[in-house]
Amino acid sequence: MDYKNYIAEKLSIEGVEKDALKSFIEIPPNNDMGDFALPCFKLSKILRSSPVKIAQDLAASFVTDEHIGECTAVNGYLNFKINRQNFAFSLLDTVLDKGENFGASDMGNGKTICIDYSSINIAKPFHIGHLSTTVIGSALCKIFKFLGYKVVGINHLGDYGTQFGKLIVAFKRWSSVKAVEEGRLKELTRIYVKYHDEAKLDPSMDDEARHYFKLIEDGDKESNELFEMFKKITLEEVDKIYKLLNVEFDSYAGESFYNDKMAPVVNELKDKGLIKISDGASIVDLEEYGMPPCLILKSDGSSLYATRDMAAAVYRKNTYNFDKCLYVVAYQQNLHFKQFFKVLELMGKDWAKDLVHVAYGMVSLESGSMSTRSGNVVLLEDVINKTIEKAYKVIEDKNPTLENKEQIAKAVGTGAVIFGALCNNKIKDIVFSYDRVLSFEGETCPYVQYTVARCNSVIAKCGELGDYSGVEMNADEYQVISTLGKFEETIKAAAEKYEPSLVTRYAIDLATAFNKFYMGCKIVCDDEKVKNFRLAITKAVQITLTNALTLLGIETVEQM
Repeated sequence: MDYKNYIAEKLSIEGVEKDALKSFIEIPPNNDMGDFALPCFKLSKILRSSPVKIAQDLAASFVTDEHIGECTAVNGYLNFKINRQNFAFSLLDTVLDKGENFGASDMGNGKTICIDYSSINIAKPFHIGHLSTTVIGSALCKIFKFLGYKVVGINHLGDYGTQFGKLIVAFKRWSSVKAVEEGRLKELTRIYVKYHDEAKLDPSMDDEARHYFKLIEDGDKESNELFEMFKKITLEEVDKIYKLLNVEFDSYAGESFYNDKMAPVVNELKDKGLIKISDGASIVDLEEYGMPPCLILKSDGSSLYATRDMAAAVYRKNTYNFDKCLYVVAYQQNLHFKQFFKVLELMGKDWAKDLVHVAYGMVSLESGSMSTRSGNVVLLEDVINKTIEKAYKVIEDKNPTLENKEQIAKAVGTGAVIFGALCNNKIKDIVFSYDRVLSFEGETCPYVQYTVARCNSVIAKCGELGDYSGVEMNADEYQVISTLGKFEETIKAAAEKYEPSLVTRYAIDLATAFNKFYMGCKIVCDDEKVKNFRLAITKAVQITLTNALTLLGIETVEQM
């Protein structure tokens, strides 16, 4: 039951639309305060009265019924207590009936969302700086699919630019096909770093690099064969990481894919009189909108990121007819996205309003910022392998007879990395620390996974679920059930705010509520109905935590 909608309909305040009133209704932080609350200061200006008086008047006129058992005014808040018994039994029935579909919705039916994320660079290592965009984007894909949307996950590969000319120069000077095939990405990184060290002493190398990139653009056979080899090796190596993180894409159309799609965009800009020439470069003047000019073409006629991104946006709209197109990219690129979104709007693309930059914080090392050029990076593969090793050691120490230890360690280790990247608000900067990622103590993914395993153990011990009608709840039982009731709303909020951390926070809250219940309420007890009721709660928690972790790309385990 949609209690917020029900309360808004029953209140029916003149001058306030039901949907607006519904949006004002909150869930109090403590169950003792009530199940829902209306902060009346939001109505004070409309009703020209004090919040305290508004709350008192509304409480006096509100008629309780079989759904809302109590309505009280407290310090300008209108607090509601629902019929908890009806709610609890109805919710448990729903969770157990829907199972893996609990929390799912058809709200996105008929709508398409493109999500541009990860966007790794060809011939560069997959390092810890790529983790946020990868797991945030993947979680958003899963969340929107869960809500009924058609989702197109796009890995906008960085496969265009002078760096590939640099790599060919480095390859010809210091490597070979055999060395690259054996060393893979590590060899490509080695020669790329060496190039930048040597180019400081010999700047003419940059001219040579530009020459080789021009050969790639012009279709030179040898240069393109080398480029394709670099690309093939990169995708094979990063695919191993994507598989570990449960990440999938529908498109790998990178920057080079739009090489022949930029001219129509540039021509349209010219035709609409938006292009100006500044020092030989083609720009769109955005001073009127408080932004520096958006560079479209360099003075030599070559394209820039904005040109390619606009061509990509037009292609995606024509191909997928998206309702929203999300770009999961660090906040350092805020200006870039504001600029090219605005240029598309000036071109008359009414769908420019549907382009969304999902910004996230930067990842740096304790020693400073990362740089592939200088070789100062932490490889994501190394991080994942270390967490898996740590998980295996913990299992060996605490449960050495456990079956499938390697499989469980893999799920726990990779889950710790994903959960760790998603546990805070996405906009926060992160200073990477091995100690923090490798810590399994406190509010972490292993804690949630262990809670699921604990539920599995209880379910296996208790057997089939029987009748629990008429059971009276205690506070710990209701705390778990009321937290279960927040799952659907949490998923929708995570989609609306593009914020997967809401799901991680929810998983911790539910696991915490369940473990308090588990410690305070004996599940296998003499009263058969009480046992069944508590078993139903346990099964509902197991289902909901599994669904939450699945949306984050994290596996659960039967036992730990």
